[in-house]
Amino acid sequence: MRSVRLGIVTLYCWWLTGCVTTLQVQDAGDELPLYDALFDGHSEVEVVSDKEIFALSEEAKAFVDAHISDHKNYETNISNLVYAIFDRAEMGLLYKGDANSIARNTFLNRAANCLSLSIMTYAMADYAGFDAWFYEVDIPEYWTRRDGFSLLNGHINLRITTPMELEITRLKDDFVDVDFDPQTIRKHFPRNRIKKDLVVAMFYNNRGADAILKHDYDEAYAYFKAAANRAPQLAQTWINLGVLYRFKQAYDEAERSYHYALAIDEDNLTGWENLAVLYRHNGQAEKAREIMASVDSQRRNNPFYHFILGEQALYEEKYAKAIQHYKQAKRLKKHHEIMFGLGKTYFAMGDISRARHYLEQAARYASNHQDEKRYESKLTMLQSSR
Repeated sequence: MRSVRLGIVTLYCWWLTGCVTTLQVQDAGDELPLYDALFDGHSEVEVVSDKEIFALSEEAKAFVDAHISDHKNYETNISNLVYAIFDRAEMGLLYKGDANSIARNTFLNRAANCLSLSIMTYAMADYAGFDAWFYEVDIPEYWTRRDGFSLLNGHINLRITTPMELEITRLKDDFVDVDFDPQTIRKHFPRNRIKKDLVVAMFYNNRGADAILKHDYDEAYAYFKAAANRAPQLAQTWINLGVLYRFKQAYDEAERSYHYALAIDEDNLTGWENLAVLYRHNGQAEKAREIMASVDSQRRNNPFYHFILGEQALYEEKYAKAIQHYKQAKRLKKHHEIMFGLGKTYFAMGDISRARHYLEQAARYASNHQDEKRYESKLTMLQSSR
């Protein structure tokens, strides 16, 4: 069976490497590669506004008010609010990687990805009168799979502090860093402060990617266009637009979009890989090979690169190849998703003993309680099926 790559879509919970706030968009050219004529229905899509994204319900405001007890002690109030948000007994808050929701719905549904959780927390901090700043975390390339797509994950978090305009003497650091990432491996990487406009663009980018997964290309374009207009320096939007154009068989437009992204960030491996996918599709095999040789050489020491190759091989039922990639990933890093990949593959091969072993390892290395419970549940099901 021939390997088929649909393209790598970037999601922000998610974020990608690079300090996008310092990029010079002028280097990419003055004309944005947006092609409205390809998507007749995109103008009918109602893109959520900034106000909607950050708006809190009355219930959420009451939640904030209930945890701001001493209006003179800002440090205590910040800590109380953050602890309350994290406290399951108060809110039952769950991390859910594929939930891209506005602040009021994040509070209502009690489940969201780290971008939506950060947006909600920012809105709560702002309502409480605190200052809050978003940061992007410079993590290595990391993929997950959803609905047949490879999704490149990124990450953001935020800092909450006392209002800068207050004339108070600061004898110590009066801030709290808030990070909703259940994957502890990401918490020790450097980060860069980013503007609210860029966060809005990330949210639009996520909504566009969700629409691609639903095959609603008009909605996807409407959101990617909104992201591009809000923060044209965000290279990932142009990459995702390139994927979308290719699905519409607009190959010249896709190539221009990829090149625009690479003019912004020439080290963006996802952009280069998607360009190689396009060249391979168009019969320019030699160009594709040259690009992928360079990309692969930069990825060899990234365990998650080998992990996604294992996922792809497992999807294609090439079990020996999947085991090879997963084990290479495991040599570079012992991570619960890698262990789970090995367990899934051995189960598909009928090797129940090894499947059980790697599920136990996945539970052992799980970085949060939900994942640990998920693996333990699968172990129980495996044992009961014997």
